[in-house]
Amino acid sequence: MEILTIFLIAIGLCFDSFAVSVSTGLIIKDIKISQTLKVATFLGFFQALMPFLGWLVGKKLKEYIANFDHWIAFALLLIIGGKMIFESMKNEEEKTFNPLKIIVLIGISIATSIDAFVVGITFGLLNISILLAVLIIGFVTFSVGILGIYIGRKTGNRFGNKMEIFGGIVLILIGIKILIEHLFF
Repeated sequence: MEILTIFLIAIGLCFDSFAVSVSTGLIIKDIKISQTLKVATFLGFFQALMPFLGWLVGKKLKEYIANFDHWIAFALLLIIGGKMIFESMKNEEEKTFNPLKIIVLIGISIATSIDAFVVGITFGLLNISILLAVLIIGFVTFSVGILGIYIGRKTGNRFGNKMEIFGGIVLILIGIKILIEHLFF
């Protein structure tokens, strides 16, 4: 899988983290740089860890499903992308929580990276270089975490739902690309 595709997957996966970051910027208006880096590091770490764990699972399953792994990759990415689009359309009540508490930060980091676990399974099925994928996904999420907090502080949560829809569409398109490549090339 080429670097551009992995980068696009990373972009698609990081929109939940982006929404959390924007919310953090909205909640904590005077957030310090060290706190911003803490939030972005947690989000980036878990977003990178989960695909690795999924990759381990995918590698174990590879030999049993090699003949139809591209269909599984397509279905997983379609489901994840569809879920992201569906979830973006729900009305969320404003939640009051402190995203700087370690337990809350771990919880939101895991919650926003579950989709990355499933994508990691796909990586294992398709023999993707996991080190490169993990580095790109972690870096993109870390960077988007910092950006999201900044945007939250400056502009508010105007784009959160639209960004999740875009991320869902990107993941679906990547699933279609994988399916086409395996069926026709």
